[in-house]
Amino acid sequence: MEYAIEMLNITKDFPGIRANDNVTLQVEKGKIHALLGENGAGKSTLMSILFGLYQPTSGTIKINGKEVLIDNPNIANSLGIGMVHQHFKLVECFSVTENIILGREDVTKLKTIDLKTVKKKINELSKKFGFAIDPDSKIQDITVGMQQRVEIIKMLYRDAELLIFDEPTAVLTPQEIKELMDIMRGLVKEGKTIILITHKLKEVKEVADVCTILRRGKLVDTVNVAKTTEKEMAELMVGREIDFNIDKPELKLGEKILTINNLNVKSNRGTNAVNDLSLNVFAGEILGIAGIDGNGQSELIYAITGLMKSESGQIILNGKDITNFEIKSRYEYGLGHVPEDRHKHGLILDFKLKENLIIHEYDGKFSKKGILDLKLIDKYADNLISEFDVRSGQGRETITRSMSGGNQQKAIIAREIDRSPDLLIVVQPTRGLDVGAIEYIHKRIISERNKGKAVLLVSFELDEILDLSDRIAVMYNGEFTGVVDAKLTNEKELGLLMAGAKLEEISGNE
Repeated sequence: MEYAIEMLNITKDFPGIRANDNVTLQVEKGKIHALLGENGAGKSTLMSILFGLYQPTSGTIKINGKEVLIDNPNIANSLGIGMVHQHFKLVECFSVTENIILGREDVTKLKTIDLKTVKKKINELSKKFGFAIDPDSKIQDITVGMQQRVEIIKMLYRDAELLIFDEPTAVLTPQEIKELMDIMRGLVKEGKTIILITHKLKEVKEVADVCTILRRGKLVDTVNVAKTTEKEMAELMVGREIDFNIDKPELKLGEKILTINNLNVKSNRGTNAVNDLSLNVFAGEILGIAGIDGNGQSELIYAITGLMKSESGQIILNGKDITNFEIKSRYEYGLGHVPEDRHKHGLILDFKLKENLIIHEYDGKFSKKGILDLKLIDKYADNLISEFDVRSGQGRETITRSMSGGNQQKAIIAREIDRSPDLLIVVQPTRGLDVGAIEYIHKRIISERNKGKAVLLVSFELDEILDLSDRIAVMYNGEFTGVVDAKLTNEKELGLLMAGAKLEEISGNE
């Protein structure tokens, strides 16, 4: 059998943790090979070794049967290996073209860059794979899905034959995910080989040929995807049977926790993002907000949490008008927030894990007369880390930046849910999490609802919205096209509402 890549008996040690333990990965040419595992299973570390970002403690790498030493990404590129990272490596104020040629600026005899030729090649690649990218656009002005396509073209521009995708759908809408799957199939038809790092079983079943499963740094199995069920792969991944049944007793609405009256919010570009929106969220319910990304969901949440000023309207929490309150005051009045962007709004990456876990209450229950109670902080952090299975090399003392994205997410969720606020706002709560963690987080969110708390859930995963919500409000162009009972709706109706159809129009056609 002809392998494009062979990683043989790879071991990688970091201080306090063995990330990869004698792992062997063999990838056939012209196939899509999935690398599946829980958060912290060692998937990204293994691929970072292949891309030259890390050096293995032991083991060998072969490309097309020949042993190679990859000690930096430039060597990887020269060997035909490209990687789209989970957090894109793009310069936001640069254009698409400038990002694609960065580090590969071929110059003319006059020492200038022939941008005309470069743009021509970019347009040819874009047309060939159906990307529809404007080479002159600034990165900061294009969607996340388009930014990912820039990363793909960047690989193709460098003539990559093996393409590594690290959790590529974590930041994409359902439509963009479908388009990415089509792109992957197109790349394989052109003779490329793909390694897909993921924890999403649906995506593995839909697009992969072969799947290698890691658990806690060790190789569990390599399976033929067509002959293996999602349930079998889930059990291989987490080492136990997964139970997605959620104990969700009949809704018992309590008092009104959040009221929004005629809210208007502008985007950072000055356009109207939220238009005269009104909403109530009650104790004991989960209100899901569905919609295609970019229809005002982010600005609505930013206004409620104080990350963005509203132009007009009113936000009332527990009977108190908090429209102009500082962020910290909103938390004190009963707000909790799992943010969309965990790096920008959820964590201080250069703080220790334990410091991030007490970030809201460092001047409250964790201090005495202005002096931090270090023993109490350590005990509290250890309890949360154990309860939510937050994995890191040095436990509570780990610098948060060094943790995997999924474990960073679990740390934020642990912190916010443990506070048990009256209103818990959760945005994309399971983005980047594996099936085992999703199972646990969903049950904890439901538990808050069952305790009589109000939950406002924003998610682009329709399955998640339908499974968890009691009511679903659908946003389109800054407005609600309808608010429906989760038990009485379906993906088709939600899809129509997400596309801009009004609820009364749909009802009238039935």
